[in-house]
Amino acid sequence: MIQNNYFSTNTDLVAQFSDIINWNEIIDAFEDNFTDAQEYAKTRNEALAYAPGNYEDALEYYRTLLDSLGEVAGTTIAPVAAEMDKEGLKYSNGKVVFPEAMTRAYKAIQEAGLQPYGISRRRGGLGLPCTVQALMMEVMGRADAALAIAVGCANLAETIERFASKEMSDKYVPQMSSGKLTGAMALTEPNYGSDLPGVQTKAEKGADGVWRITGTKRFITHGCGFTDTPSVILTLARTGTPTSGARGLSFFLVKGEDVHVASIEKKLGLHCSPTCEVVYDNSPGELIGEEGQGLVRYAMGMMNTARLSIAAQSMGIGTAAFYEARKYASERIQFGKPIEKIPAVKKMLEHMEREIAAMRCLLIEAARTVDLYLWRLERLEHSGMPDREVRKDETVRKWEKLANYFTPLSKYYTSEMCNKIAYDALQIHGGAGYTEDYDVARIYRDARITNIYEGTTQLQVVATIGGVVAGMAPAGHLRAYIDEELSKFQASATLLRVKANLEEAVVAFKSIADGEAKDMLAFELVEVSARFIAGMLMERSAARQKGAAQETRLDQIKKYHVDSLAIIAANLTKLKMAAPVAV
Repeated sequence: MIQNNYFSTNTDLVAQFSDIINWNEIIDAFEDNFTDAQEYAKTRNEALAYAPGNYEDALEYYRTLLDSLGEVAGTTIAPVAAEMDKEGLKYSNGKVVFPEAMTRAYKAIQEAGLQPYGISRRRGGLGLPCTVQALMMEVMGRADAALAIAVGCANLAETIERFASKEMSDKYVPQMSSGKLTGAMALTEPNYGSDLPGVQTKAEKGADGVWRITGTKRFITHGCGFTDTPSVILTLARTGTPTSGARGLSFFLVKGEDVHVASIEKKLGLHCSPTCEVVYDNSPGELIGEEGQGLVRYAMGMMNTARLSIAAQSMGIGTAAFYEARKYASERIQFGKPIEKIPAVKKMLEHMEREIAAMRCLLIEAARTVDLYLWRLERLEHSGMPDREVRKDETVRKWEKLANYFTPLSKYYTSEMCNKIAYDALQIHGGAGYTEDYDVARIYRDARITNIYEGTTQLQVVATIGGVVAGMAPAGHLRAYIDEELSKFQASATLLRVKANLEEAVVAFKSIADGEAKDMLAFELVEVSARFIAGMLMERSAARQKGAAQETRLDQIKKYHVDSLAIIAANLTKLKMAAPVAV
């Protein structure tokens, strides 16, 4: 693996941070008029000692953390990624043993104070908006996806903070911040993957008032904890009747010591990320929030941040693949010159680079939409305001609708492109890439899960399609968003042509009478919307840059639009063939 600072040497990532992201609106949404700093000034609560007191302090705080993480990721984690992958995990009698190199890398993140990025400052975390969290997850994902997952599991404490009682949060979250506990999420069962309303693991409340859980959960990442750090497992279980559906499910916190890890999966990639089968046998659990709200409110409430995390991981893996391919192509001599000079290879590298730029624009915009509703939503919920009134808040409604479109869109797009970029990176390495002598083989294997877990691409399309069809209605939220963003810069004629194609695709899709045909063509419409939105965001980013950086971005945009027009032409043909002749 290339060894350097994975933040400061990534020119596009630094440009996003320094020039492109509108930090003031993110800081306004998250820091809430710098209330943490104000409280520190009054109380001298040490947990808030590093809370920023103004925009400049906030930006410097975020940058410092990213730079520190970039250094650890690129110089401590990346060098041992191949070693960790080769050794893998060992399982015996319910115990999982991790490679020593992985334990050292994990501790390096902890000792640098970088692990609790998703936890509030008040309970020992770093206190960061989702936009910064996404950038951090990208940087770690580039170094090693399995290690990034291990680090991220402790940040499931964010879910406890959001939905559990203050007493439960005060009990468990500080321990997760300090590294004494880690987290796991147990939703899936052997017969119920994405079909969560069918979950059958049951929870029954005894005469002593204790809930006890019985059943089996599958594909549970870090259900075993990490080395000597036990997990707390956030578990979806049925408190209603076996046929009560989604409304009969509740959410519980179960200690890892009270379950049995029956096995771990033998996987194509992510060899150091334990995917466990967890057996509950009258295991005591603590109810999180209200009974019956486990799926409809809590699991679904986590969906946007879950999608965002995999989009960021995909971004990191794709970035790793691109940089490794570019390095190899610059060093591999064939026909008397580096293969990067061969037109066919040059074309692949340029395509990879502009897709990386588009992916990052889409990822960061998805994070922006989450930041602009989530923190206001949490403050309103914790204020004691009735839920029906919270949901009427116009800011929450606007940005949550957009997040419900952008997060599945970015998860689909970045994970699919991550796989394509990893595929092309291996191709550029030629036969050498098919061996384990180069990191690209591991990267290729690790990439393959990204468009499967936390909802397959096909499920992301289902989650996105309504946001396109309803969102592009005359008074739709997506149309209003597009109009607002286009007003911020001078759109190119080509971008406006792509927008016209999107309008045409929506009309064609809506006119399809056959419901099954409509479902089968949903991907084509979602892809059209993705190409337009990504192209628009790239043009908006160029408008915020200057000099050579702007020229480079404009060249990428020109070629990206050509790619988009070709893809959209094919998709429009399919949509129109299924629509009435008049369309």
